[in-house]
Amino acid sequence: METAERGSRVAPTELRALPLRVHAFLSDVPLHDAWRFRLSGGGPQITLRDVLDLFVEMEPASIGRSTRLLFALRSGLGRLFGWDREDPNMRERSYVHRLSAEDRSRSLDEPGSQRGFWKWVYTFDREALGEVINQTVHAFLLFALESAGHEHTLYWAIYVKPVSRYTRVYMAMIDPFRRRLIYPALVRRFEEAWRARWEA
Repeated sequence: METAERGSRVAPTELRALPLRVHAFLSDVPLHDAWRFRLSGGGPQITLRDVLDLFVEMEPASIGRSTRLLFALRSGLGRLFGWDREDPNMRERSYVHRLSAEDRSRSLDEPGSQRGFWKWVYTFDREALGEVINQTVHAFLLFALESAGHEHTLYWAIYVKPVSRYTRVYMAMIDPFRRRLIYPALVRRFEEAWRARWEA
C-alpha cells in the first residue's frame, strides 16, 4: 500500500473551502502554511485520532540527522535567549478561553491539555486544533481529515499570530528551513509510518 500523493503545500483557498470550525475561530489569526496529504489504506474506520497518534509518535530523532541538528539548534537558541521560558500571561493569551459551550461539549480532549509539543484547544471527530505559545510566536496547528472509504485526505495547517515586533523576523528566518528541510523530512517520515501502520 502506498500513499496516493506525496504531501504538498496547498493554496489557502482550498483549505478555506472546507466546512471547518477553525475558519471562524481563528478569523483574527493569519494562515501561514497549509499542507495536504493523500493517504490510502486503513479502511473507513480510520479516525483523526489514529492520524494524531501517528503524528505525535514521530520524534525528531526519527526524522533525520539534519532535522535533529535544526531542532537542537532551535532548542539551544531558545535557552540562550529565553524564547521558551514560561510567560505568566500565557494562560490569558490562550484561545482555549474563546471556546463556546458547544465547542467544549464536542471536544474529545480536555481543552488546554498537553499533547506532544502543543496543547489542545479542541479535538473534534474530524478536526483538531493545537496551540503553542512562547516568546517568539503564538502558533496554531490544525489537523483536518476527510475520508472516503479507503482513501483519506489529511490537511495540516499552521497559523501564526505575532506576539512582538520580532515575530515576523523570526518566521522569515526559519521559513526556508521549515519548508525545504523540516517539513519534507516530516512528510517522508509520516508516509513511512503510515505505510508501516496501515499496510494491507
